[in-house]
Amino acid sequence: MAHVASKRYRAAAEQVDRSKLYDLAEAIAVLKAAPAAKFDESVDLAINLGVDPKHADQMVRGAVVLPHGTGKETRVLVFAKGDKEKEARDAGADHVGGEDLAKRIQAENWLDFERVIATPDMMSVVGRLGRILGPRGLMPNPKLGTVTMEVGRAVREQKAGKVEYRVDKSGIIHVSVGKRSFDADQLAENASTLIDVVVKAKPASSKGVYFRKVSISTTMGPSLQLDPTRALGAAA
Repeated sequence: MAHVASKRYRAAAEQVDRSKLYDLAEAIAVLKAAPAAKFDESVDLAINLGVDPKHADQMVRGAVVLPHGTGKETRVLVFAKGDKEKEARDAGADHVGGEDLAKRIQAENWLDFERVIATPDMMSVVGRLGRILGPRGLMPNPKLGTVTMEVGRAVREQKAGKVEYRVDKSGIIHVSVGKRSFDADQLAENASTLIDVVVKAKPASSKGVYFRKVSISTTMGPSLQLDPTRALGAAA
């Protein structure tokens, strides 16, 4: 199995010019033309930013709804009660509750969900789960729209393909912008949408080159370097 994968990877890598900076449409065409894996691979964007994430004022973080979604089914858990509980269920939340869900997460380490949304009045319950949810990037956050009274809207956004982005310790943002099976135009529009919001999230304290390096790849394929200036132009 590993031998087959390495052979396929080598075939894909042969189509990539390592010394070239691709424009977005060209890079996507190369990715889609490469030998396919036996599953529908994710298409991932990596953006290396000229920021120092150790400084709070240079932390780049946010969320955006990709116009064509991610191709993944997102399971959403909502902490709410009363009318807001019904609103969350009606919007398509997979799990809705309060103390019962918190106890299940604590007692069973139950994590059958990818996003957590909470109304502000439920944060006292959610706060106790910080040690479990925090390291997994699942804690609700007002800046990301996951602590809100508009739970119906928040659930619909998550289901439609809302993705969170956050610069890591190395100054890099990694986000999936769709599946290989997507049309090239859909992948390009998703990637451009992400690039655009990251551009707008540039911290005032960030000096010098903001977009240092941008690359795109499939789960099992080689990475293609994008021309940062042309990528920025595509997002404009």
